[in-house]
Amino acid sequence: MKKLDWYILKKFLTVFFFSIFLFAVIAVVIDVSEKTDDFVRSGFSAGEIFTHYYIGFIPHIIALLFPLFVFIAVIFFTSKMAGQTEIIAILASGITYNRWLRPYWIGGALLGVLLWISNFWFIPKANTIRGSFEAAYVDAHSSYNALVRGSTDIYFRIDSSTYAGIYSYDTSSKRGNSFFAYQMAKDKLIYNIRSGEIVWDPASRSWVLSNVLERKVSDDKEVVTYIPKLYRKFAFKPADLEKDKYTKDKLTTPELIKQINLEALRGSEGLNELKIERYRRDATPFTVLLLTLIGGIIAGRKIRGGSGSHLAMGFMIAAVFIITDRFSTIFSTKGNLPPLLAAWIPNIIFVWVVYYLYKKAAK
Repeated sequence: MKKLDWYILKKFLTVFFFSIFLFAVIAVVIDVSEKTDDFVRSGFSAGEIFTHYYIGFIPHIIALLFPLFVFIAVIFFTSKMAGQTEIIAILASGITYNRWLRPYWIGGALLGVLLWISNFWFIPKANTIRGSFEAAYVDAHSSYNALVRGSTDIYFRIDSSTYAGIYSYDTSSKRGNSFFAYQMAKDKLIYNIRSGEIVWDPASRSWVLSNVLERKVSDDKEVVTYIPKLYRKFAFKPADLEKDKYTKDKLTTPELIKQINLEALRGSEGLNELKIERYRRDATPFTVLLLTLIGGIIAGRKIRGGSGSHLAMGFMIAAVFIITDRFSTIFSTKGNLPPLLAAWIPNIIFVWVVYYLYKKAAK
């Protein structure tokens, strides 16, 4: 790397980390004002609130807006360079346009890899801290969640051949009024169990079934057995029956892949949401590189209006990107759009945007 590369990279990274730090401070101030009652209710000190919540909230909000602030940082410092005719001087000295873009490639790739590694391991760990606090002290006192939380009917697949259901299952008490499970083999019923009540026993880490009717079916006979009380270790636990909106955010990528396979086996609803999250963790770092190049190409040309015009154009492009991403996600979760395609559609479209802007750029 030459002096030119270090010069541009230094400006790039300095502006980016300063802007993301400033935004994190503003986000924390706004969040504190919104959650003051929740913090008081928790009974934590200021230091405990930081360790139990903000140490997870800050990485979450940074990762959420990471690509956007990369884009803004690139436009800001590049537009300033263009306004001071530095880019004209660089190109006039014999440096080719492609050579001038090289530090943007390097900077975008470095930040993309940083985000990819963070999404792989560190951001899910931070979301675990944030999600646990919000579930205990924010969502628990929400009037909306008070209405939807409680008893519900659950149907799911235990393994490749066993299906189950629990009527009126209460997630808080880990108790259901009725339970059934049946096992199939070659499209024939071979085992069925029903109970009047199912309760999780933390001491034995198993389910307690009351008033059980157990049926074993073979080709020539059927055996029915009544059991007043039965302890059974099924391949599911209370945590598997709770609908946690933070689940996909808490899981590291290996854990997320494992969870996707498990939910696919069970035939669970909302599987596409997990798959989109999985594929987006790979797609978003590539988005960082694309937005870096778009910002450099747009802001590298000196125009009337300076940074203001560049920023306005940048925000328009960012808005189009976000809208495209939202639409593709909705079409996947509510329709038949494959999750892999939904996660990568914005990048596929903006690859052509980069190509068009590059061809039209004054070199």
